[in-house]
Amino acid sequence: MQVDIPYGKEKIKINIDNPCEILVPNKVITRDESQLIEEALENPLGFQSYDEFANDTNKLLVIVNDATRPTPTSKILKYLLPALSSHPDVKFLIATGVHRAPTEEEYRFIFGDTYPVFRRKIYAHDARKNDSMIYLGTSKNGTEIYINKLVSEYRNILVIGSVEPHYFAGYTGGRKSFLPGVASYKTIEMNHKLALSDNACSLALKGNPVNEDMVDAMNVLQDLNIFSIQTVLTGDHDLYAVAAGDLHKSFEAAIEYSKKVFCVPLKKKGNIVISVAPYPMDIDLYQSQKALDNGKLALDDEGIIVLVSKCRDGIGEDAFLRLLCKADSPQKVLDILGDEYKLGYHKAAKMAQIGIRAKMWAVTDLDEDIIKKALLTPYKDIQRAVDDAIKLIKAKGKKPRIIIMPTGSLTIPIINGE
Repeated sequence: MQVDIPYGKEKIKINIDNPCEILVPNKVITRDESQLIEEALENPLGFQSYDEFANDTNKLLVIVNDATRPTPTSKILKYLLPALSSHPDVKFLIATGVHRAPTEEEYRFIFGDTYPVFRRKIYAHDARKNDSMIYLGTSKNGTEIYINKLVSEYRNILVIGSVEPHYFAGYTGGRKSFLPGVASYKTIEMNHKLALSDNACSLALKGNPVNEDMVDAMNVLQDLNIFSIQTVLTGDHDLYAVAAGDLHKSFEAAIEYSKKVFCVPLKKKGNIVISVAPYPMDIDLYQSQKALDNGKLALDDEGIIVLVSKCRDGIGEDAFLRLLCKADSPQKVLDILGDEYKLGYHKAAKMAQIGIRAKMWAVTDLDEDIIKKALLTPYKDIQRAVDDAIKLIKAKGKKPRIIIMPTGSLTIPIINGE
């Protein structure tokens, strides 16, 4: 059979003549996007209507995601354009976490048609700029909460987010716009160290130390007046659902919609998994690792997982690569983590856990030496990687069973009965 594999903004055809199962987000029925947004804003969960919220604010800060997520920010802003453009004091803050600031092209991707209207009111969060932060308290886990000063200065916050499974926070969205979104590097590092726990995994909220720390951080920020708009997309990035109002209640409602899209039934695990980080989640290796972590859920022990990602901007936050470079095996990575932690090391830990039980290959635009340092086997051609994987499995006396995840960063395989 012939299969289309996303690579950057293109699709590459490959041929597969062995048993194959393709996992994509579930098909769901969509409705008129403007109607979805209007209904959510007019029927907020546990909160006053958006119009009442906006009319009661002299100063308004709008927090939006950066370009590493396909959040339909531009669609929400276009709907709110009349109200926002006439507001006496509105600013926009890009929740970059530790990512770089958006490029001009990415700003246009985030804001769409509203960019010319708001461009002089947009600020990109810089987690490393300590003089832009304010200390607001400490979480129960001991995480020191330093947040961008604009949050405390404006206090009235409109949050626009998107909710999908996340490999160690359980889900994106909601509280994640604040931590890590607009938190300091130190705060993010303290929070993400908790990702080393086995309980920090996709779909998990209760008992997940990362999520619980984020929620506790919001308790530190409880004096803020926050109106939340949480969106859920289809696998094709169309708007599927919108929940608005209270930050936590809108997040919880969006999770239920998210499950319907991204939790995909799998008949049986494969010994070859091809997991793709699709655009825009293929921005770098740091972000693309999420496709590996989701793909492992469909992979048998001693199998082969092939990451496919263009890695357009290179490595990204490279602390995880520096840790991998210190080790000559996945087990050595985990041994080192017993003695030290820096932000990004959680990525190395998650990769090492896969490497202990399976082979990891990667098809990217990155230099092959870099991929090797990351303990991955490099490939430039998807077809060749698949063919080699099939040969290797056959050489072990096994029948190849291939799982393809064209949207690996967002697809959560659920084995029947789990």
